[in-house]
Amino acid sequence: MDWYLGVWKKYAVFSGRATRSEYWYFVLINIIVSIILVFTDKILRDSGLLNGIYSLAVFLPSIAVTARRLHDADRTGWWQLLFVIPIIGFIVLIIFLAMDGTPYENRYGANPKGL
Repeated sequence: MDWYLGVWKKYAVFSGRATRSEYWYFVLINIIVSIILVFTDKILRDSGLLNGIYSLAVFLPSIAVTARRLHDADRTGWWQLLFVIPIIGFIVLIIFLAMDGTPYENRYGANPKGL
């Protein structure tokens, strides 16, 4: 849970680096919360209002943590635009996000693992 809250503490911080665990736990918790909110909206017979509000609230932190994750792999945050390219762009971006970060200080900052 610390990884998830850590991303919220850095709500719109696009500089620095993020570890794989910080990024992927944030993604996992977002998926779980979204599923719960979809079911809650169905129970309340709402038109998806709760999930829509949550999606808007998490939009900027998601972009920021993705940029920091790409920085850990010594890539610029602009690589997120690969999502625009159907299928292939998504696959390439997932590979970049799953890569281990550079074990040394790079142009985006010190190793977040503290090694």
